[in-house]
Amino acid sequence: MTQQTAPVFSELEVGQIVAEAGFAITRESLVRYAGASGDFNAIHYRDDIAQSVGLAGVLAHGMLTMGAAVQPVVDWAGDPGRIVDYQVRFTRPVFVDATEGAVVNVVAKVGALDTENTVARIDLTVTYGGETVLGKAQVRVGLA
Repeated sequence: MTQQTAPVFSELEVGQIVAEAGFAITRESLVRYAGASGDFNAIHYRDDIAQSVGLAGVLAHGMLTMGAAVQPVVDWAGDPGRIVDYQVRFTRPVFVDATEGAVVNVVAKVGALDTENTVARIDLTVTYGGETVLGKAQVRVGLA
């Protein structure tokens, strides 16, 4: 359920968890994302091609992972227009098994508060299989 009002800036504390979520990625998700993005690189849907370039198997598009990871913060903020900046570093691939898929987990925590601009920096911990897949994932949320 999407929150309709913004969180109250003065009630936030550094270290506070503001959102947690897990999201499933399936091979069907990859096909749909490829169609929407135009990224039809075969490493995202063919195991043989992925393995021929040294990968363990088909992997999720990085931008799909990045986009899904920010959604819990968008939901918490109540309006996607409140996101003023979002940056990540891709650290590990998310391999998507043909039958099991993959589950990516997100924990969003207040990392810093800019009181002058009423902007909260939300730090994301994004993991798959217990390992971080997005490093230095930070979302700046304007709450004026």
